[in-house]
Amino acid sequence: MRRRAGMTLIEIMVAMTLFAGIGALIYGGFAQTARAKQRIEAQMDRYHAISIALERMVRELSAAFVSVHVNPLASLASARTAFIGKGGGFSSRIDFTSFSHTRIFRDAHESDQNELSYFLAEHPSGEGKVLARRMQPRIDDDPQEGGRVEIMLQDVLEFELSYLDPTSGEWIESWDTTNSALQANRLPAQVKILLTVPGIIRSKEREVFGTRAVLNLNWALNHAAYNE
Repeated sequence: MRRRAGMTLIEIMVAMTLFAGIGALIYGGFAQTARAKQRIEAQMDRYHAISIALERMVRELSAAFVSVHVNPLASLASARTAFIGKGGGFSSRIDFTSFSHTRIFRDAHESDQNELSYFLAEHPSGEGKVLARRMQPRIDDDPQEGGRVEIMLQDVLEFELSYLDPTSGEWIESWDTTNSALQANRLPAQVKILLTVPGIIRSKEREVFGTRAVLNLNWALNHAAYNE
């Protein structure tokens, strides 16, 4: 009588062990690829966020303006324009008026004018610093206060600004159009922006990103005031 061919228990166990080993290798390869993909996507998202923040600052700074149209009566001077950059070094702050506002709601009592500020602030959760943006859709008598503050970019180590004086051709660390002894009623030719963040690829290192905003308007509005 002929016996039917088959596999012994030992052969089945060996085959299952081989299949398990091959499966583990395949899963490990897929898992490593997935982790690499997530890491690269996170890095690209971070680069994109930094790029968007820099582009927004350049766009809004390029639309900065100051005006000499001020009511001579202090009690009626309800709107004051300014361009004030303070705190040279690694924690700068800038407050300015701009033509960069976009009206979102129909019939809103707003124009293209607004107040803007950029500065470093502590994260609301206490985890590091953020680049903050203050915006008020209407210009009032204090261009450094009011409006809404939002986070432009998280996890920022340093924020540095410098200003190109068109009269001297030199870069300086502060600017104040409200001070008659400094840069009264005139804007810088360019603003240099530097952001320092933790390393995106190597977290223990530091990376610096920079750009420049060109301001086409150097003098306050109403040029007749300078042609006397």
